[in-house]
Amino acid sequence: MYDIFFLYLCHSFFDKLSMKKLAVIALGGNALIRSKEKGTYPEQIKNVMTTCDAISNLLKKDYNIVIAHGNGPQVGNILLQNEAGKKQFSVEAMPMDYCGAQTQGSIGYLIDQCLRNIIRKEGLNREVVALLTQVMVDKNDQGFKNPTKPVGPYYTKEQKDEYIKTTGAIFKEDVKRGGWRKVVASPTPIKIENVQLTKQLACEGYVVITAGGGGIPVVEKDNKICGVEAVIDKDLASALTAVEIGADEFYILTDVPKVYINYNKEGEMALNTLTVKQAEEYLTQGQFGEGSMAPKIRAALYYVKNGGKECIITEAGELGNENCGTRIIW
Repeated sequence: MYDIFFLYLCHSFFDKLSMKKLAVIALGGNALIRSKEKGTYPEQIKNVMTTCDAISNLLKKDYNIVIAHGNGPQVGNILLQNEAGKKQFSVEAMPMDYCGAQTQGSIGYLIDQCLRNIIRKEGLNREVVALLTQVMVDKNDQGFKNPTKPVGPYYTKEQKDEYIKTTGAIFKEDVKRGGWRKVVASPTPIKIENVQLTKQLACEGYVVITAGGGGIPVVEKDNKICGVEAVIDKDLASALTAVEIGADEFYILTDVPKVYINYNKEGEMALNTLTVKQAEEYLTQGQFGEGSMAPKIRAALYYVKNGGKECIITEAGELGNENCGTRIIW
């Protein structure tokens, strides 16, 4: 009889856990560094605190939460530091996968600390954990044959030519900025290495920070995992995470409250709901900028097409509002 009662309690406990909604939240760059800011430590702490305060609106509704984040400006700063160290002290520059791991640690620390302070202030009973996350890509991905993602500082033509001789790196000219930048591959993520642990911890009530900056890019060679010079799209890696853990909702946070068509043009219109078909048509029409909204729409489509219920694209301050953002549905 006691065994039956114990089993009943266990089933009741896990039923309550399973009743909680599971959400993946992908933080955009403005969650850390706003436009025209330099990205100083005080600036980032202030911005992350504001974003975490918004995330707490979902914690108050008893959501289980997984957080992913970008790292573009932070990796850029590390590459600048690498450049300065190499020039002044002959310090060997670190590769992209190593720089990605650095930013996962530093940004994870900021989010972890700010969330803990918010949780304390609100009297919530949650723990936070930041995971170092490697993300597998295909070593034969077409992105490696045609690198397009600019990283690091701008160089003169002479500097660029010298770097090509010594490192074999690929550079592309930015006519508007008047300089050359190194470009690396942006391959498609195919596997989040610790995704089952992420799901387990999230379902146990931990707030999990994972796949930072799209994850540390790795490939498999000779039955070993190796880092590669690449940058994985943060929103797509977040979408893959959301699919793999069976998230009920997938939020992509940006600096606008909704998705727009004819953005900043005549006939501008905010969209409350987008079906997969409509989103694909707007993508074909070029309604969404490749450097801004288009990657987010593609990530939303990946999530919904692979079993996700709905993806919400909005700004952080709208979290917790039942009618927030643009909802991408089947």
